Amino acid sequence: MKISIIGAGNVGGLTAMHLCSQGFGEVVLIDVIPKIASAKALDLNDARFLLKSNCFMRGTGDINQIADSGIVVITAGFTRKPGMKREELVNKNSQIIREVSKNIKHLSPESVVIVVTNPLDTMTYLTIKETGFSPNRVLGMGLTLDCSRLANLVAEASGVPVTEIEPCIIGSHGEGMLPLARYSKVKGRPLNKYFDSEKISELFQKTQKRGAEIVTLLESGSAYFAPSAAILELVRVIAQDKKKILPVSVYLNGEYGLRNLCIGLPCRIGKNGIEKIVELELTDDEKPSFLRAADSIKQQILVLTNQEESQIYKA
Repeated sequence: MKISIIGAGNVGGLTAMHLCSQGFGEVVLIDVIPKIASAKALDLNDARFLLKSNCFMRGTGDINQIADSGIVVITAGFTRKPGMKREELVNKNSQIIREVSKNIKHLSPESVVIVVTNPLDTMTYLTIKETGFSPNRVLGMGLTLDCSRLANLVAEASGVPVTEIEPCIIGSHGEGMLPLARYSKVKGRPLNKYFDSEKISELFQKTQKRGAEIVTLLESGSAYFAPSAAILELVRVIAQDKKKILPVSVYLNGEYGLRNLCIGLPCRIGKNGIEKIVELELTDDEKPSFLRAADSIKQQILVLTNQEESQIYKA
């Protein structure tokens, strides 16, 4: 399967390395600065012998090279600066997403698209609208990353191996995420049976602020090790048709009483993208938080598309 990555920055470049090391056959790395994409592709191809991988990497600035891709990953876009919220990126990155989506529509009309560009949920929605693809074939990476961050923090706090943590987060990728303690598990036990409410609140807050913490420490740029690992997991599940449940940004058409927006929820994913949205039963305390996250995404979408507010909610 041919996999194209649009954007050869830190996230895109490291994703390409992961795919190469895992032996994916053909990977194309695209960037508006062709020299960067070409240099990283040459470097990765030089690593094939050491990685014992027959993957072939091509780096270019020619968007036409994404033609006939099975999976397209969009990492292109401006990154956050210290103190900047993801939402502030809407206007800048929407221009990039519109252009990229038009090319994907014409060059790889049968592809599954993984959106990484922030603000994640809004850009996922915009990609669906601009490509005209069936919503199941466009998904956002966000909560896959957030769940990995939560699992890491829980593992550190509990002393339990991270492989025995089962995190659960819904909502938006960013400040509107909603970690769910009773659906998150440590060695099979619900998180709220493992830690007290104060500790759980602390872990959830750390998860929510992790991205901003990394941005502040780096001073220029944002996280890329964990995001690229999250992309790898999604690519692997799609390419190998694993039918695995992962949290992604997904288009809603009546689920949770919402429609015509994208938000993070657990979904069963296979070769054609999203096969099923897993609807969780939310408590009276959880529902308002989830709807606030949806409302925040809705406001961004309204700015971009000038839609009527009533279109967001299920009739």
